[in-house]
Amino acid sequence: MSRVLVTGAGGMLGQDLVAVLAARPDLKVTAATRADLDITDPAAARNAVTGHDVVINAAAWTNVDGAETDEAAATAVNGEGVANLAAACAADGIRLIQVSTDYVLPGNAHTPYPEDAPTAPVNAYGRGKLVGEEAVARLLPDTGYVVRTAWLYGAHGPNFVATMLRLATQHEHLDVVDDQHGQPTWSYALAERLVALADAALAGHAAPGVYHGTCAGQTTWYGLARAAFALAGLDPDRIRPTTSDRYPRPATRPAYSVLGHSRWAAAGLPPLPDWHSALVDAFHSPAPPAPWKVA
Repeated sequence: MSRVLVTGAGGMLGQDLVAVLAARPDLKVTAATRADLDITDPAAARNAVTGHDVVINAAAWTNVDGAETDEAAATAVNGEGVANLAAACAADGIRLIQVSTDYVLPGNAHTPYPEDAPTAPVNAYGRGKLVGEEAVARLLPDTGYVVRTAWLYGAHGPNFVATMLRLATQHEHLDVVDDQHGQPTWSYALAERLVALADAALAGHAAPGVYHGTCAGQTTWYGLARAAFALAGLDPDRIRPTTSDRYPRPATRPAYSVLGHSRWAAAGLPPLPDWHSALVDAFHSPAPPAPWKVA
């Protein structure tokens, strides 16, 4: 029986990971929330990973704009905390799957970024996550996995889809940016793929390194909002396109966050489904009541 530790188990992705793993009687799962484990504490990280075969790290500072005003605190979690986990895993030969972000890339491309594209973060959040990626590569060259995701939404935390449908109850029309391109990704679908990667890693079928854990295809925030409205039984024409300069944010957002997925095939795993089909599945999921169940 393999033993899996999920860190950040109280977050949106963490809760989905625990749910996916709970359906596996062949696995012994430890779910560590932020209250259970502070990954910025090296000794705590060392004690937590001991006795496990795989660690899936979903613990993260996720406040992108907040990282601009307190980069040291964000990097302590997203960079140094990851290094603590990687060092602890290296000491015991444990595999680590680290969830990272498209924000480590420059966001100025016009075709999907391959997994080996040069990194060049455009904000503090991305810089901190890159510190974490580099720690995994340095400390776990043979047993470390980095899975970059983006535009994540799910049933267990604040996210764009839930926000749009909440605002729909307050405003007749919503202006949403149409000049940022990316891949909306359902957290539950990502959780399933992370668990499949853990299986492949334990079986020796998945090479270490960087994978891209986003849904296929691409759209804009405007396109995602319209799709969410349609699935919720609302009029998509209530969404109006606008540009990013109308909504300045403390942290720069990449204009292009579309990722390529070629490395999954080498691990014997399919990439995640198309973003729209995953969104349909999310709306029809029988799992816990989601914030988009409005119609």
